[in-house]
Amino acid sequence: MSKNVIRLTLCALLFALCSSAEAQQPAKVPRVAYFSAGSASSQASRLEVFKQGLRDLGYAEGKEIVIEQRYADGKLDRVDALATELVRLNLASIVTGGPAATRAAKKATTTIPIVMGFDYDPVASGVITSLARPGGNITGLSSVAPEISGKQLELLKEVLPRLSRVAVLVDSTEPGIEQLRKEAELVAAGLKVQLQYQYILSPKDIGTAFEAATKGRAQAVLALSSFIIISQRTQIAELATKNRLPAIYPWPEFVEDGGLMTYGANSNDLFRRAATYVDKILKGAKPAELPVEQPKKFEFIINLKAAKQIGLTIPPNVLARADKVIR
Repeated sequence: MSKNVIRLTLCALLFALCSSAEAQQPAKVPRVAYFSAGSASSQASRLEVFKQGLRDLGYAEGKEIVIEQRYADGKLDRVDALATELVRLNLASIVTGGPAATRAAKKATTTIPIVMGFDYDPVASGVITSLARPGGNITGLSSVAPEISGKQLELLKEVLPRLSRVAVLVDSTEPGIEQLRKEAELVAAGLKVQLQYQYILSPKDIGTAFEAATKGRAQAVLALSSFIIISQRTQIAELATKNRLPAIYPWPEFVEDGGLMTYGANSNDLFRRAATYVDKILKGAKPAELPVEQPKKFEFIINLKAAKQIGLTIPPNVLARADKVIR
């Protein structure tokens, strides 16, 4: 056998061995980030629902997917830096736990797919072009259904039949808030209820807002969804109790921290559905072509402990409609 033949044979064997070794190497595990302006504790239930959604789709954490976590702990001046840090990690996708994180991620990258766990009104805020065709690198879930604020007022009226004045806690800078205000005003006119807007632009405004509500003889409180209001939910619930003001809130975390009632989009359902977006993106779908979905499930929760603290009796017909009652 000639030397050339021997060399060719050895080369062929080496090529075959290398090809076999490459074929046996495991595929690269995709890295997905969960990013929130809140704290890890405040996001724990949402993160677990998101992870369960991934498990249901066949993704075992650490094997088929790696999840990075970043939290700003309520410090908005940290959000942009965390988003920039995440972009350096070669991520397959970023899942955001709220509008502040979404906006920071949008500034930090135009290429990494971003999945919104929820956003009050992503079209009005300019995050996406439209719900049907979001465009760019962002898709996911919107938490706003226009009727939510009106339904909250109706529930307050059922609990307090003589209700005529309601203090509305609102962050006027929150994108999409006008939609909620218009719906609230429309329903308030039909119920003959006067709305007293108390603006919460920073945590220091909360005490002042409740003082103004008391002076204005408000009989109840409606808290519209915003990052500041959610992040200060414990203080707000405590002041509502101290002032003996029945209050209704947009997220379950409020009643878990002592608030009276909540009615709004089911946050667990939103974050479970966020996992389906990640699955589609990992399989090659483009965020620009994945329609942003609105809430499909809503939940009404009543905290009877909070009702007892302010001497309020919840009518049986209202209690019977609650999805959950904290006793």
